[in-house]
Amino acid sequence: MARRMDGKVAVVTGGTSGIGARTAVVFVEHGANVVIAGRSVDKGEALADRLGENAIFVRTDVTVEADVKAMIDSAVGRFGRIDCLFNNAGSGGPGGRIEDVTLADFEAGFSVLVGGVFLGIKYAAPVMKKQRSGSIINDSSIAGSRVGFGGTTYSAAKAAVNQLTKCVAMELASFGIRVNSISPGAIATPIFASAFGMDAAAADASVDAVIKHFDKSLPLKRSGLTDDIAYGALYLASDEGSFVTGHDLVIDSGISVGRTRQEQAELFQGIADAIRDGTSA
Repeated sequence: MARRMDGKVAVVTGGTSGIGARTAVVFVEHGANVVIAGRSVDKGEALADRLGENAIFVRTDVTVEADVKAMIDSAVGRFGRIDCLFNNAGSGGPGGRIEDVTLADFEAGFSVLVGGVFLGIKYAAPVMKKQRSGSIINDSSIAGSRVGFGGTTYSAAKAAVNQLTKCVAMELASFGIRVNSISPGAIATPIFASAFGMDAAAADASVDAVIKHFDKSLPLKRSGLTDDIAYGALYLASDEGSFVTGHDLVIDSGISVGRTRQEQAELFQGIADAIRDGTSA
């Protein structure tokens, strides 16, 4: 297997589970040294131990500026540089009707989903400027460009991530730094169960059920998996993506494109039935 990140150093936030954990594994398999950042110490240390000398865990809450600075400092102190920052940490944000969302919950959602991305870029950019190179990848969502794929706060925050990505891409391009986002859709992770209030253990156990559901309901007739996003991140982090910046890579089985032929036929049949029933009344 060709190793696409030999000698590179990557930082992955939200790296203790789901997409972040799988991305850390894939990056190490492709020759990278990886800093796994997250809040779950047990999971983070266990993953770093499994990956060996090419990985370290740094406990990080991306809403705390001192934590993010320490994360970047730890990466440089241990490995000497940063070639990729994957701002992957996130949460589902508050649900419910707009009038039921408190300002505190709204601000907390933005603090994680947008503030964490901002802080990661803020402290990684000076390191990458000195190197005259680097790849920053921000986790977004199809909810950031389409309505109905997430809660209002979550969707608005992801839209902000998309615009932040484009603005910073143009600011940092002259330094050889690429800034892109990935918009997953229908990826089977514990985040769905967490949004319904399940604890971490129950959410982890729910993934197989989510996969079975998506296998039936998505246009490509299979669930999105963490590998799908990890390998998208690998492309953007590697030299293969060296001419790509300011781009949002959508990985979603096509669900954000529109209706499938079957769904369209069912819609039109429903319209035809309504017209027939209305005119025959």
